[in-house]
Amino acid sequence: MSADPKPAILLLNDHSAELARQLADAFGGKVHGAHNRVADADVLFDEAASHIRRLFGNGTPIIAFMASGALVRILAPLLSDKHSEPPVIGVSEDGASIVPLLGGHHGANDIARRVAGIINGHAAITTAGDLRFGVALDAPPEGYRLVNPQNAKHVMAELVAGQSAVLTGSADWLEGSGIPLAGEGGVRLTVTDSVVEPEPSELVYAPATLCVGVGCERGTNAQEVIDLAGRLLAENHLSPAAVSGVYSIDLKADETAVHAVADHFGVPARFFTAPTLEAEAGRLENPSDTVFREVGCHGVAEGAALAAAGPAGALVVPKVKSSRATCAIARAPQPVPPRDRGRSRGMLNVVGIGPGTEEWRSPEVTAMIAASTDLVGYSLYLDLLEGLAEDKVRHDFNLGREEARVRHAMELAGAGKSVSLVCSGDAGIYAMATLVFELLDKGEGLSDAARRIGIAVSPGISALQAAAARIGAPLGHDFCTISLSDLLTPWESIKRRVKAAGEADFVIAFYNPVSKRRRTQLAWARDELLKARPADTPVVLATNLGREGEAVRIVPLGELDVDDVDMLTVVIVGSSMSRVVRTGDGRSWVYTPRGYAAKPDSILKTKEAAE
Repeated sequence: MSADPKPAILLLNDHSAELARQLADAFGGKVHGAHNRVADADVLFDEAASHIRRLFGNGTPIIAFMASGALVRILAPLLSDKHSEPPVIGVSEDGASIVPLLGGHHGANDIARRVAGIINGHAAITTAGDLRFGVALDAPPEGYRLVNPQNAKHVMAELVAGQSAVLTGSADWLEGSGIPLAGEGGVRLTVTDSVVEPEPSELVYAPATLCVGVGCERGTNAQEVIDLAGRLLAENHLSPAAVSGVYSIDLKADETAVHAVADHFGVPARFFTAPTLEAEAGRLENPSDTVFREVGCHGVAEGAALAAAGPAGALVVPKVKSSRATCAIARAPQPVPPRDRGRSRGMLNVVGIGPGTEEWRSPEVTAMIAASTDLVGYSLYLDLLEGLAEDKVRHDFNLGREEARVRHAMELAGAGKSVSLVCSGDAGIYAMATLVFELLDKGEGLSDAARRIGIAVSPGISALQAAAARIGAPLGHDFCTISLSDLLTPWESIKRRVKAAGEADFVIAFYNPVSKRRRTQLAWARDELLKARPADTPVVLATNLGREGEAVRIVPLGELDVDDVDMLTVVIVGSSMSRVVRTGDGRSWVYTPRGYAAKPDSILKTKEAAE
């Protein structure tokens, strides 16, 4: 989960608007208000439950002016892991009571205390450890891992009962807490990056001070590198829980083995440039002229480990080589925040948002966008994201600059950003996914970093699917899609495809049927198809699907008028088998039978025979 640190301040009415605005200003968050009920909101929503669930699923902290019971019931179906849920705080309308409901492991109690201080309310903290000592021993702060969480309940119970604790090692968050520390005590708190065997009344915290540097040949088996790193930790009695990250040179940003080691230890993979690694040359124990000639620095594994550990860090395990890999380990004096070291492998999510409405956008696409730092797309598509685009860096492009748009997204990812390239409909249907891979295939004009990015493509509801669903089931049998735009495809090629589809009796979905300058192609396609199918063949005209001004209607093929079609219209021409059926409520539906009536046990077959 990639939690947004800025909370959403939720309002169901205007009674608490002034308090909500105070909190939004203090936290740098935004007020989310119910449509038609809240006059001054940064983000409006129509239905509270779905909006709250979406925020929660995106990892956004929630401060809601509403009944705690209602919040619990709304979020109950989503609760599974207390270590992954974002903070959720319920606030009474008058601001008197502030209740941290969820996300204690992500700072809910601290947020509740801060809210109470801002609006002069009472934070109802019920967690015993937090209440008594100001810390949650089973949820250490960033940079520390609890090695033996199974002992936490017993240790906290002993402390609450009045026992003192012996602290071995040092950690500001423990020393500054309200835990009674003494030279002798009934429990022990140990902070170390070495492997220790905890006693029953001991909690062991591993600080993220170990920096694992790796290098390997291209295509090295991932298990070889995992085994090498694991062996070095074990032989030197170093705790895997104390690994802050796996570090290497940026030439290896797309190396599967490096990422596999990071995944094995549950830490990020980060990468440095050759000049950054070469700056560590004076501290290397095993400099190599051969490595310098190949990649521009005298050591990858040792250099990366030292660069991550910082100037005050030191090698604790010099470079060790396996068949095709090298590994070294450095120790930093304090926990290392990996996001401040080097850069990550950039990620490009190519997403289809469907027609644009939240209801027609997949949860996977929503999650990808929420996890992104940057959004790239045509301005209209980015506008359709509304609240989901909050706090993201927008890179708006006009229509017609598709290649520039894709190159920009790839270069942003190459710089270590997490980028969503936003497409309407489905990203792989007449959209930008194809251009991403074409640019990679040709490799022209892309930086080396842009060619090493991670890529994920997520589908969306295409215009043809949306149109078909609105009007029934015209795509129930074989169909094809043809773009009538001749900007990228010669008109003669388009004509051959239309003729072939007409002769094969496909249902045809026409994309880009007309433009301001292009008015004749759809008329030609209509006339060509009339040679092979009846004039009363149903044609579906679907405009602004899923958006304001949506219009879907049926016309006979022989009466299709080009002037009734614009650039935002999808045209679906039925096959000779497509039919129109009217229901009792007066609605007309289009469907294309698949031939179920031919099956031996079909009631339809019996009915047709009788007729």
